[in-house]
Amino acid sequence: MKAIVFDIGNVLVRWDPELAFMGALGSREAARAFIERIGFAALNLRADGGETFADLATEIDGAGDRALFAGYPAQYHLTIAELLDGTWALMDRLRAKGHPIHAITNWSAETWEIGVDLHPRLGSAFGTTIVSGREKVLKPQPQIFALLCERAGLAPADCLFIDDSASNVAGAAAFGMDAILFTAPEALEISLTERGLL
Repeated sequence: MKAIVFDIGNVLVRWDPELAFMGALGSREAARAFIERIGFAALNLRADGGETFADLATEIDGAGDRALFAGYPAQYHLTIAELLDGTWALMDRLRAKGHPIHAITNWSAETWEIGVDLHPRLGSAFGTTIVSGREKVLKPQPQIFALLCERAGLAPADCLFIDDSASNVAGAAAFGMDAILFTAPEALEISLTERGLL
């Protein structure tokens, strides 16, 4: 029986960081400009790798931008309000078929508990959960896939990995896992059915 390993952000939980800054900045356009101006994507990835938002904020020019970024964890709940119900339904069907369910997520240690508090199923849905910020290793590095296999008692060939990032999918495939690039629940259902998993 093949184990299914899910990414979480934008696969099971929609993540929209602009929502954290729209209240302070007044519009989505202003929030998007802020995110681009400070290089949010690179900073957030470093947070996913174990650094703190407070430390990262010290690298930002401008007191206003610095304070706004440092306050991101306090607004984080706004960014993950929506579950992707279609993917959860597929996960429930996979579990009912007897497939073990695990997760590997690039997610900050600071904000992970916020996610679990908001969506308690994140704390109970997976046999093994690898959170990059806690482990200080990021997808698509092979070490994070090895960590999942070690803790779950699996070989790479036992795993099907699902992620919305092409580079993460490629990393899983290079590690020896079957891998699917997630675009929408409907497309995922087709891929899972083609593999005889549903």
